Amino acid sequence: MSEGEGQQLDAFKRYRGDFPIVVEGLVNRFGSQTVHENLSLKVRRGEIIGVVGGSGTGKSVLMRSIIGLQRPAEGHIEVFGRSITDAAPDEVLGVRNRWGVLFQGGALFSTLTVGENVAVPLKQFYPEISEELLVEIARYKVVLSGLPEDAVSKYPSELSGGMKKRAGLARALALDPELLFLDEPTAGLDPIGADKFDRLTRELKQALGLTVFLITHDLDTLYAICDRVAVLADQQVIAVGTIPELLATDHPWIQEYFNGPRGRAAQSSQARSDGGGKSVDNQPVGGA
Repeated sequence: MSEGEGQQLDAFKRYRGDFPIVVEGLVNRFGSQTVHENLSLKVRRGEIIGVVGGSGTGKSVLMRSIIGLQRPAEGHIEVFGRSITDAAPDEVLGVRNRWGVLFQGGALFSTLTVGENVAVPLKQFYPEISEELLVEIARYKVVLSGLPEDAVSKYPSELSGGMKKRAGLARALALDPELLFLDEPTAGLDPIGADKFDRLTRELKQALGLTVFLITHDLDTLYAICDRVAVLADQQVIAVGTIPELLATDHPWIQEYFNGPRGRAAQSSQARSDGGGKSVDNQPVGGA
């Protein structure tokens, strides 16, 4: 029985299963290059899961496979109990409006204002919405993402790097998603900006009941807001767990990553922030 079996996806109710994302036996190839070989991962409902790995391990490819932008050579993916790999495009539409994606750099349409960018998914999935309501929803999402209200009328070229990230986040939140994908959200931000974005992510997760799939290289982010971390190496997810659990493994990449100079600095910084321990808000979510 699959993880999603018995958990029917109701159009008007939130998903209540334990694992909104289930990946089993994933294989991704590009020509003769194999990126993933028999990769499996389960994401727990309500957690922020960080996804890390060296360059070329296919972190973004994994995300693109989950959201249906990359068709795998083999394997099975379920989101909210619905198959992504086996379903026809029209069948997946009822799932896609339940997630939001922040791509690297924000991926905003340069010829549209921030408000118009936020309205794009609303127009796609709810074409019957009036223009007046579209404007109101866009304004609300922009403010929710931490931008000033007047950013609605600005173009991407008028925004700083951090503001572009938040505008992309506003668009990702447009459909009131249950599942949020963030691809390197703090890349290119200064430490203060990165910390503010981390705090915003955690606040949104708690306030909106989100499950967050977070690709990052930022060790401070992993320590600050991630409930668990999935490590990609050797074409698979080699380990999933809290950072203390990962530190107990003997895989050389994990040890080098978390116990290197930057890893030790991030650990010390988080210890000072928490007064010596991880905050209650970031305790692991129950499940497998």
